[in-house]
Amino acid sequence: MTERPDRLVILSKNVFDATGAEPFDGFVATNGDRIVASGDRAGADAYLCDATRVIDAGNRTVIPGMTDNHTFFTGWALQRLGCVLSDAHDTQSGIAALASYAETLSADSPMFGHGWNADEFGDDAEDALDAAFPKRPVVAFTSDRDTCWMNSAARERYGFTPEECYAEKIWRMMRDYLTLPEMPGLYRDYMRMLNARGVTQIKEMSFDDYYGFVDVMERMAASDELTVRVRLMSQPVGRGMDLDYGCRMRKRLDGDFLSFSGFNRMTDRSIASGMAELKEPYLSDPTSRCAVPVEWDLIERELFAADEAGFRFSLHCQGNAAVAHVVDLYEKCRRDDRGRLVMRHAITDMEFSDPEDIERLGALGGICEVYPQIQSLDRKGDLESMVMVQLGSERYRHYWMRRKMWESGCVVVGDTDLPLMLPSIGESIYCGCGGYFDDGGTARLENMLSVPQMLTVWTANGAYDCYSEDRLGTLEPGKLADVVVLQGDVLHMDPADARDVNAALTVSDGCVVYDELG
Repeated sequence: MTERPDRLVILSKNVFDATGAEPFDGFVATNGDRIVASGDRAGADAYLCDATRVIDAGNRTVIPGMTDNHTFFTGWALQRLGCVLSDAHDTQSGIAALASYAETLSADSPMFGHGWNADEFGDDAEDALDAAFPKRPVVAFTSDRDTCWMNSAARERYGFTPEECYAEKIWRMMRDYLTLPEMPGLYRDYMRMLNARGVTQIKEMSFDDYYGFVDVMERMAASDELTVRVRLMSQPVGRGMDLDYGCRMRKRLDGDFLSFSGFNRMTDRSIASGMAELKEPYLSDPTSRCAVPVEWDLIERELFAADEAGFRFSLHCQGNAAVAHVVDLYEKCRRDDRGRLVMRHAITDMEFSDPEDIERLGALGGICEVYPQIQSLDRKGDLESMVMVQLGSERYRHYWMRRKMWESGCVVVGDTDLPLMLPSIGESIYCGCGGYFDDGGTARLENMLSVPQMLTVWTANGAYDCYSEDRLGTLEPGKLADVVVLQGDVLHMDPADARDVNAALTVSDGCVVYDELG
């Protein structure tokens, strides 16, 4: 990392310090890795005369470094791993590309690829892969990771299929690809991408014990290579929650840039698939409230054990019954004398939830980890058609209840489920404040957040979710010098115009990791 000058002053007409104060025309001054002052522009003179560098950001919005509270490096890596197949448009050329790539590997090494053009390959693609590589496991993902090209050796070794190749199914394969020599380089690319988007901290989901990649991250932290602070969470998939592992990681990973936070689990799944747990039956199937039963007994045992041991839990819910069930469980966890949760347990996603359950979660001081950009993945008509088939118009009113979460006292924080989405403050405002879909249609405006609330979601609230509010999340003296300059004046911008706004500069612990203020 490139050392920045010791004394930096950033001037802007729109400083948002995330303390709850109104934005102001002012400055932020840093000395080394700390903020020493921020305030109205008139107060900048005392620091300008001694500055070693001054950045005049004009009317660009200055905010604290952002936190993405639900990320998966293991999924992001699959889009860049191994053989590049994007230029192969038929089975023959795909086999040729893989054969050429195989020459760079040892003879017994599994082989991976990305960018597979599934629609352009014939029905014989898997048979051809088996013929070319009868013993070596081969898996090549499409660019969106929705499916993959794999041979019989890979099916046998990894235990999943192209029809079910989502993250929780491919965990056996992670043991092979997370140990590849290219992974540290990919992680550096991952951090650069996050920094360029204004993200300086993440809550990273690591399956089970991360299959050896904790060692890699620990070495990177020791050599000062990490430019994103990482709060690891373990998501049990290959086995149940491992409290002993959690206790070891809590002691082992206790640095500013790498620490262990707790555990994460899925409960139900999507409404579109019929696997979200609902209070009332699906319209498409009046006999069903959830196509696949949720393992509530297991989740309850793990949650209470983690809570007692001092670990936080985040539970991923999409249906209103799943949300209600999790709130029921959280109400039985340890609470302080104000009735609020001792541990910072969270519910992730909360696509569809009832107001009374949100109020109960707010009374607990619970955290809502939401996806502000989620509408960017759909056209309005497509999403609403699905909802009408599955839920109907009355229940659609309770989609994306972020304003209710905020008003009920929940701590609302921003996630991307990366690589499902890449963090973008502009797209968050476009969708999460303006209610826009990918095609420009809008919906559920009464449930959306304001722009200042959205900025707080990604900054101060995100820091709280990672137990780092004493160091990060606001532009206050004594906090670490994590400062993001956005490309525009988002505070006074119509959400419809915000979609392309991104971060332009990030200062992270005394280092400029991205600088493009042209």
